[in-house]
Amino acid sequence: RIILFALLPSWGLSNAAATMVGQNLGAGRPDRAEQAVWLAGRYNMAFLGVVGLLFLIGAPLIVGRFTGDPLVGPTAVSCLRIVSLGFVFFAWGMVLTQSFNGAGDTWTPTLINLGCFWLLEIPLAWALAERAGWGPTGVFWAITTAFSTLAVVSAVLFRRGSWKLRRV
Repeated sequence: RIILFALLPSWGLSNAAATMVGQNLGAGRPDRAEQAVWLAGRYNMAFLGVVGLLFLIGAPLIVGRFTGDPLVGPTAVSCLRIVSLGFVFFAWGMVLTQSFNGAGDTWTPTLINLGCFWLLEIPLAWALAERAGWGPTGVFWAITTAFSTLAVVSAVLFRRGSWKLRRV
């Protein structure tokens, strides 16, 4: 819940970037659309970077506000710290993925999300948790890996620029 709460402003900024892409492509200005995406990505990266740093440093204090259970606390602290390591990447990935939606290309983000979260994150979480014996820590690393992969895949596809050719 803490992580999702922290991601809400980033989703809002990503949706705003998608709107800017749609508006600028509709105005025949793909250059401005691209500029808006990179700017929103930098803002989102800065925001989630700060949140991630707060989670790394303050995880015990944050978790302590939600539970005093000595069995739950250390796992929650570990979760906040590991998942927050991928926040900077996820910030970029969210903005880039939403920019495809803004361009009217809904298949690209659908396939990116399917690949990164369903085909990578879930099997990797199982493999790390069960096969490698990492338990919950393996799940946390799978989440961070999926966030980072989403950012890289989205950036590669975004830089190809085929989204600029969409009619909005």
